[in-house]
Amino acid sequence: MGLVAGTEAGALAARTRALAVLRVRSAALALALLPAATAVVLAAGSATGHIADGSVWAAARPAVTVAAVLALLLTAAVAVVVARARPALSPTVPIPEETAPDLYRLVRDLADRLEVPPPSAIALTPDCDSWLEDRTHPAHGPPRRFALVRPRTAAAPVLVIGSPFLWWMRVAELRALLAPVVAGTGPAAHPDIAAARRFVRGLDAAVAVAAGRPPLAFVGWVARLLLRACRDHAAEMERGVAAAASERAQAVDYGLRIVAQEQVGLAYAGWDRLLNRVALPAWRMGRWPSRLDAGVVSALTELSRRDRLAEGFASRLGERPACDLLEEPGLIDEAASLLAARLFHGGPPEPGPGWSPVAWSQYPQEVVDRKWRLEAARLHRVLDEIAACGAAPGSPPRTPPAPPTGPSAAAQDSAPGAPTVARVLERLTGPGGGGVGEELELRLSAAVAREAAREERAARSGGLGSPAGTWIDGLAPLFPLQPPRSGRELLADHVTAMVCCAAVDTAGATPGLDWLDGPALMVGGSRCAGLAHSVLSLIEDGDGEPLRAWLGDLGVRMEKPVRLV
Repeated sequence: MGLVAGTEAGALAARTRALAVLRVRSAALALALLPAATAVVLAAGSATGHIADGSVWAAARPAVTVAAVLALLLTAAVAVVVARARPALSPTVPIPEETAPDLYRLVRDLADRLEVPPPSAIALTPDCDSWLEDRTHPAHGPPRRFALVRPRTAAAPVLVIGSPFLWWMRVAELRALLAPVVAGTGPAAHPDIAAARRFVRGLDAAVAVAAGRPPLAFVGWVARLLLRACRDHAAEMERGVAAAASERAQAVDYGLRIVAQEQVGLAYAGWDRLLNRVALPAWRMGRWPSRLDAGVVSALTELSRRDRLAEGFASRLGERPACDLLEEPGLIDEAASLLAARLFHGGPPEPGPGWSPVAWSQYPQEVVDRKWRLEAARLHRVLDEIAACGAAPGSPPRTPPAPPTGPSAAAQDSAPGAPTVARVLERLTGPGGGGVGEELELRLSAAVAREAAREERAARSGGLGSPAGTWIDGLAPLFPLQPPRSGRELLADHVTAMVCCAAVDTAGATPGLDWLDGPALMVGGSRCAGLAHSVLSLIEDGDGEPLRAWLGDLGVRMEKPVRLV
């Protein structure tokens, strides 16, 4: 009884607020039609003789008629823009029923248990969230001939599921997690709530259409005014819908939902680390990991192993994962991974010559090693620039030496300007090392900014194998992961990359992948420790002894030139 009462209370609150939103629409329409009604009354009065010629009302009738026509035209313009503006849609990966019949069956069974309409379709988003999205607006369908009255479709909203949930959660956990979301299709089917939502989405879309278009300035002003008038009512309506859905879902897997919510927090933590530490370095190099969702399982398993708070979670992996509900999980994972790169980094929507997928087995060699070589090469180019600027007046700039190869490499170990760790240590710890460090930070920041601007121009013009203008809304990324790195952080990254290249070339180390921290230097199958602290001592304090000791313990030859790209 209490559950039914709570559900009814939430639904009643939502319907009440929906009616308040619709009253704002009705009031705006009545106000817009007031001049026309006044003009009709004056015209009828003159025609029936109730308003005498020469009276004040007769004199005002032409002005009122003009105002009425103008008001009707402006009202029609606002109504057309609001009705035909395309509401924003979340970028998702559609999941047709034939590619995931078991998933559709699970969702329909869940809707039956909740006694609500099932979602009309299922889509995936590369994020740790799930929601219902209405895609019934005529602008989202195929173009149709203009009609004064468009039929309203009764299709239920689309269920959008976070793709990391499918790979990390078990089937029972996913069903429990989706119960409150699917329960929202019940309130969404109510005519008043549906009409209120259409009105608010139309206003929001109209504001976006009018932005930056002077001829539509009045339309934008009216839409913003109406949005402000119904904002609080719309927010309370959505709270009522959420409350009603939550109360209804309590009857389905309530105890298991508590466990599933714990998994949501863990999934978000692992997903965030995977994107920032693992995917982002690859994206910056024009490569996109094609199995991000499978990678999140490895990242979360590693997190479970390291974090005592996560103990016991790894034992769940013996149960059936929710991704088994998909017929081709690998293809879906690849599509979600590409969309994640587009959303969080701004990559093109399709692979191309400068935007290719990379498998996890290839990641250490094709991403980690290449990243280190690129950064080491950039560091030495900047050192050459500083050396050239500091040369004696009139002397020609020094040409950066080519990386030594073959038997002559050992003979050139101490050649001036050779790409060695010893050269970096000498410049940062010698006389004026602090000034050199600051100059390096400035020049590295400028070089990285130039390369980023060049990549952005190439992507916008289709230089990455995609047509121009294919970025979402013409901008990228929609949700950037990290702010620009500071000069100090860039210098530390480049010195670390140089040290790692030397360790790989002279001490038998190998590039590796840490699922939580990203690129890692491996020796004998284990990750090297202590490098970050030694590099910070060099960068921040100008003290190179900790790094020299670290290099000596590992057997790295500091005077040996490294292979650059």
